[in-house]
Amino acid sequence: MSMLNRKLRLLGIVFVVGLSIAACGSTVTTGPDSERFVQDFVGGVAADEPRAVLEGQKVLSAGGNAADAATAIYFTLAVTLPSKASLGGGGVCMVFDKKTKKVETIDFLSRVPADITTTASRPSAVPGNPLGIFALHARYGSFKWARLVAIGERMARFGVKASRSLVNDLTPNVSGALIEDAQSREVFLGENGKVIGEGYSMRQADLATTLSNLRQGGPTDFYQGNLARLFVKSVRRAGGSLSLNDLRAFKPKWRKSLSKKFGMHEINFMPPPASGGLVAAQMFGMLISADLFSSASADERYHVLAETALRSYGDRERWLRDDFSIANAPRSLISNLHLNKLISNYQANHHLPPNAFNPAPKPRSENSSATSFVVVDRDGSAVACSHTMNNDFGTGRIAKGTGIMLAAAPIGWGKGPTALGPVIVRNKNSNNLFFVGAASGGIAAPTALMNVLARSMMVNEKLGQAISATRVHHGGAPDITFYEPSMAETTKLFLSQRGHKISPAPILGLVNAVYCSGGFPRDPGSCVIKTDPRGSGLASNARE
Repeated sequence: MSMLNRKLRLLGIVFVVGLSIAACGSTVTTGPDSERFVQDFVGGVAADEPRAVLEGQKVLSAGGNAADAATAIYFTLAVTLPSKASLGGGGVCMVFDKKTKKVETIDFLSRVPADITTTASRPSAVPGNPLGIFALHARYGSFKWARLVAIGERMARFGVKASRSLVNDLTPNVSGALIEDAQSREVFLGENGKVIGEGYSMRQADLATTLSNLRQGGPTDFYQGNLARLFVKSVRRAGGSLSLNDLRAFKPKWRKSLSKKFGMHEINFMPPPASGGLVAAQMFGMLISADLFSSASADERYHVLAETALRSYGDRERWLRDDFSIANAPRSLISNLHLNKLISNYQANHHLPPNAFNPAPKPRSENSSATSFVVVDRDGSAVACSHTMNNDFGTGRIAKGTGIMLAAAPIGWGKGPTALGPVIVRNKNSNNLFFVGAASGGIAAPTALMNVLARSMMVNEKLGQAISATRVHHGGAPDITFYEPSMAETTKLFLSQRGHKISPAPILGLVNAVYCSGGFPRDPGSCVIKTDPRGSGLASNARE
């Protein structure tokens, strides 16, 4: 081995003779004698908000693991995207830990207060994000907690430019409600008295103080101490309803994932109460039944996707109660026996009317406000998270003195976190990671994620093509198959001829995903990381 090659190997740089290597965002450089070498791939991030991606990438490049990056990403989002990920909201995460070979989930969804008083004009939720992310980091993180929380604290204190992702959430209807609140006006109105635009420097001094408290002492004071007392008092002033007992009683819950066999792999879904995981798992099971999706023509695949979504949401009417509890054992709902029964009446040339279900699906107002991100680190561990305020900007109020945008109480359909559900695909035997995905967009989120996974892993489309491909969705009620405007006229005709009542929808979900077709870390060159082009997010690969 030459002296140059020895030096390259010591530096952790892989070289390949005579090959052009396309690793996940890795830098390809030409060396002596036409040798090409690839800088080490140390992970990647995709999220709906660009600054959060950049901060997560920095943590990975500095040697942090997936949980460290996820912590940094979340506390960035708490500052840059309070419309969907404020400290006042909640969420779910799925973790694949390479060392322990485990996949598990953590539920820190915001809860309904024990007593919503009659004076509460804007019922607010019990926050889950601070304690949930702390629990995630405590179990899997390697960097110091304070170092990661400080990232968001600095942005809040010294200012960060408003991203397009945030500004797009400031629609006229939402911004009107925000302007009614003095605390929100300080954040979302510029010096000219108008709603802030992209690039405006946002400073959030009160939020910086709260983050400083979390940085120094963890979430204890937030849930049990003086900060908790201040928060409760401020929530009530803002028209919410919260007690110290509500905060003290809150606990994140670790659970096993719902898993299904996928060829030689295992696919993992989020368990309830975030029922989007069950919906996605049912869709997936039907898509692979008798190779239903992979054996279909290009046009029929849209029919298959719509019909499996319809059956999943039709079945949901039977097992999901109004309080978001599950009427059946979750694993029985994704058993092959049950899924084969659901798909047994599939017809390639005919759309199933929703009234075939008993009970028939009813129109529901679904919470569409959420954001997601995915992280993969150098070892092949991964974290995928979804966060929600149960409404864009929650209640539209900031708790005075804390800087915290309050999440709406998850009361009734339209407020609950039904559509949250990340997925992870790994091979249990080789311990290699193949797919990590998470989606947002309300009722269409599980369908969007399965659209992408089916195209990438079942029919070998490139991840970029799979994410960009036109989507369809059928939510059970009304009996309408929604499609994105980019759909070909021939495909629309194909669906109509099979009895679908079709209607355009601007966007059917936002997906963030990582796909390593050769498995990671076995084949880092096969990894591709993408954010949805329908949104304003970013995907980035960390490098040493």
